[in-house]
Parts: sequence; structure tokens; C-alpha cells
Amino acid sequence: MSTETQIQIIREDPEIEAYKLGLLKSAKQLSDQPVGVPVVDEDGNPVLNPDGTPKLQLPPQQIAEMSKLQQDAISEAGAGIGAYKPYLAEAGFTLGDAQAALDPSGIAQFMNPYQRAVQAEIDRSFDIQLANARQQAVGQPGGPSAFGGSRAAIQEAEIGRNRAAALAQAQAQNFLQAQQAQAQQAEALGTLGLRQASLGELGQQVGQREQGFLFDLGQRQQAQQQAEIEAKRQSDMAQLYEPFQRLGFLSDIYKGAPTTQQTIASSTSPNVSPAQQFLGLGIAGLSAAAGAQKAGLFG
Repeated sequence: MSTETQIQIIREDPEIEAYKLGLLKSAKQLSDQPVGVPVVDEDGNPVLNPDGTPKLQLPPQQIAEMSKLQQDAISEAGAGIGAYKPYLAEAGFTLGDAQAALDPSGIAQFMNPYQRAVQAEIDRSFDIQLANARQQAVGQPGGPSAFGGSRAAIQEAEIGRNRAAALAQAQAQNFLQAQQAQAQQAEALGTLGLRQASLGELGQQVGQREQGFLFDLGQRQQAQQQAEIEAKRQSDMAQLYEPFQRLGFLSDIYKGAPTTQQTIASSTSPNVSPAQQFLGLGIAGLSAAAGAQKAGLFG
């Protein structure tokens, strides 16, 4: 007993199907080819594969080298480390001089160099007073009596006491002035030492700020160079993969290609021969082959 089977096949137009087969063929050929730019050695010569073909690679990612400004800034920063030390050492010497200036044994150098002349003038003044007093005592009526002698002695003692007080006061004033001058010099040396140390620190800070400014400028240059490198790499990648984009463009178009419905009727029975089965199932392949031949894809 034979049975009849109705088979409905929905497929694309043979011509469109042939174009798609051509697209697959082109895609296969393109994917079999390596993608990349030639690899070169240190001397710029191309590197070859074992089969003699040029070795390819995708454009490598690169990092822009430091700019000359950055390199100069780093070099100057390294050379400027410890630049404050000479100033600090000099400040130490100056502070040492300040401390030495306060040594009491060195106060003599601050004494008034005319102190002996001052003392001599004081002595001369009191010598005159003493001479006048003695002259007055001698010129009194009755000559130097016991009372008169006693009065003259008192007057001489008073003059001597005043002389000693004046000399002591002059000496004390000279010593006090010497102490003040010594202290002022020590203070001036101390201030100078601190300023020397501050000058070294300030010079170090100014140098660091300058080096930082140079490094920042160099960093901007490096960023620009990095942007140029990245732009070139992206351009190279786009050129390499442009054929793939065209195939993708065609594939997107073919996705919207029209389809046709074909109904194939065949009778089957338990005694169907293998040849009949082959002929029935091969219709779709023959249609695609005819469309491909018509499109000129296979000669």
C-alpha cells in the first residue's frame, strides 16, 4: 500500500542563495588570510615565517616615551638633591661664631679703645682739683695748722674718693657697653646663620617648583605624543579590518533578501528505491547550483 506525503519547503530565491554562498566563500577566503602589519627586526628587516611569507601582527600598543622636558626635570631634580647642604653648613659655622662671640674671655675686643685716654682725662681733672685744694690749704692764715691740715686731708680724701668713683664708673660703663656690643654681634651672627639656612631651604623649594613645572609641561607633551600614537594605531586597525566590515555590510543586506515558497509533492511507499530518494532530496541542491551558475559565481 502506497502513501502520499506533502512536503512544503520555504527557501530563498536561488539567485539570492547563490549570492550568499558567494559571500560565505569570500568570508572563508578572507578569514584564512592572516591580518596584521609586517613584523620587523631591530634593523628594520621583515621577519619571515617558516614558509617564507612575511610574519604579521596586529599593530602593537605603544607608550610614548618621556619628553625631553620630563627627562631634564628628573635630571635636575636628582642633581638638586642636597643643594641646601652648603648653606646649612655655612649657617652652622656662622651660628658657631655667634656662640663664640658670647665667650666672656673675648669681651676685651669690644672694649673702648680710648678707655685709657678717658681714664687719663679723669685723673687729670682730679689732679687739678687736688692741686687747687692743696694750694688753698697752704694759703690759709696761720699756715697749715692742725685744723687746717686736717681739713686739707679731708678734702684730699674726698677728691680721692671721687676720683675712684669716676674711674670705676667709667670702667663699668665701658664694660657694659662692651657686653652690649658683644651681645649685638652674637645676635647679628645668629640672625645671619638662620638666614643662610633659610636661603638654602628656599633655594631647594624654588628648584623643586621649577622642576615640577618643567615635568608638567613635559607630561603634556607626552600625552600629545600618546594621543598621536593611539590615533595611528586605530587608523591602522581600521584599515586592516575594513574588508571584514564590507562583508558584514553585505551580510546585513542579505538578511533582508526575499524568500519564495516551493511545494514538492512526492509519493512514497515501502518499495521506494534509493535512487528515487536521492532525486527527491537533491532538488534543493540543484536549484541552488543553478542559481549560482546563473549568477556567474562558479564559472
